[in-house]
Amino acid sequence: MPPKFQLSRTISVVAGLLVVLAPLSRADERADRAWAGVPEILARIVPPEFPGRSFDITDYGAEEGATSKATEAFARAIEACSEAGGGRVLVPPGRFLTGPVHLRSNIELHLAEGAELIFSDRIEDYLPPVLVRVGGIECYNYSPLIYARDCENVAVTGKGRLNGNSRTWWEWKGKETKEHFRMGAEGVPVEERVFGTVEAAIRPSFLCLFNCRNVLLEGFTIGSGPNWTIHPVYCENITIRHVTVDTDGPNNDGIDPDSCRDLLIEHCTFSTGDDCVVLKSGYNQDGWRVGKPTENVIMRHCSSRHGHGGLVIGSEMSGDVRNVFMHDCDFEGTDRAIRIKSRGDRGGVVEKVYARDITVKDMVREAVILNMDYGADPSALSSDRAPVFRDMCFERISGSGAPHAVVIQGMESSPITDIRFRDVELATTRGVVAANVGDLLFDQVVVVPGEGPVFDLRNAAGVTLRKTPVPADCEVFVELAGDGSGDIRIEDVSGVSGKLRAEEGAKPEAFQVRNP
Repeated sequence: MPPKFQLSRTISVVAGLLVVLAPLSRADERADRAWAGVPEILARIVPPEFPGRSFDITDYGAEEGATSKATEAFARAIEACSEAGGGRVLVPPGRFLTGPVHLRSNIELHLAEGAELIFSDRIEDYLPPVLVRVGGIECYNYSPLIYARDCENVAVTGKGRLNGNSRTWWEWKGKETKEHFRMGAEGVPVEERVFGTVEAAIRPSFLCLFNCRNVLLEGFTIGSGPNWTIHPVYCENITIRHVTVDTDGPNNDGIDPDSCRDLLIEHCTFSTGDDCVVLKSGYNQDGWRVGKPTENVIMRHCSSRHGHGGLVIGSEMSGDVRNVFMHDCDFEGTDRAIRIKSRGDRGGVVEKVYARDITVKDMVREAVILNMDYGADPSALSSDRAPVFRDMCFERISGSGAPHAVVIQGMESSPITDIRFRDVELATTRGVVAANVGDLLFDQVVVVPGEGPVFDLRNAAGVTLRKTPVPADCEVFVELAGDGSGDIRIEDVSGVSGKLRAEEGAKPEAFQVRNP
């Protein structure tokens, strides 16, 4: 909980408005302590190293020209590299057609500059089914295009291109089975959740590393995959850097770390058909069964030009997400910069999320949104196990061009609490909208909406607005509604007289204005 303030001296009560003298702003010590722990996380994230041996796929039968499949050539090169003790499997310049590529421990798949790996669009090439996680549910499905399971020291590197060639897969959008969700909810044993047929259609991920340690993904361009693009599941010690995700297919997220820990994403560029970086940890009952959080994630020096969200958490977050740090990123033309989403039956806790030094421009939706009413999952609620969002700090965010500055939508049974915004400057169509929330702090937040109140609060308790200026042409600074609202503290803000509105059950006495 944020620090409570002791009121030092009551001056007067005017028109139901309590005016007091109180302390000025202070630093967010908890966020600063959290950021001070980032070097310790980085010290654990060490990219793997590989022996100097190199195995060129053309020496094992691969033919340039993308006319004949090099699937077996890849398998032979990887086997030879593994038997030699590891090293580099090289894709030289040229265009090569292949089916699925299954990596092993101590293998670096290297795409030379000018190399393009084009994956077969023949669905049967991706059988037999392998163990994966689809939408937060463990099952056996078509093989991802690149796959590794239970490996250590594995990498995909180089300046080449991975082309998923997946329009055939995209035709399945809208007709995929939901049977794996039923199996997860009912606790059907994982070994009985077997898919991989046209009738039980589920599109695979592009690059999936399942239960791997010491992972490096670096330098390549990737796109046009069947579903999620880069999907590490149950992985630890992961470095993803200088990767370009350029894709526009359905559900083509960029990077989906799923119940992973100790992960660095840096200097990456995104233009995606869905979220850019999205942290996950399992779906409802199956997520609770596995019980593995995504934690200790650092995202820095990244940019996006298209996508549903820059940094996203959820909606599959039933195993918890925590200790997430993003800094020095810019987002232009994405739907949102920061998006944390869930719904009423997910359970799980999202906490200790920190972002600073973020630039946004021309957002399609909100600059920042935290919501528990995610509507893209059409299924009925399967439990009353509500999610929890708490303890987050967003600092030094600036930009313009979003329809909404900030939206925070909690639940009556699970309000979103302990969220802090510091040093934010946004010019948007609408201001800050928050409902079913508690213990929020807006410290030196400059929001200039084109219409409506700067702060639209409903069922909000314990909200502090500190050094947050009132725009010159503002008619309503804070609009407060709901009989659950109260303790709205306005500190060191001039010009609020006549611009605080309480309605629909909220009382004027809920406002406490504190000036030095």
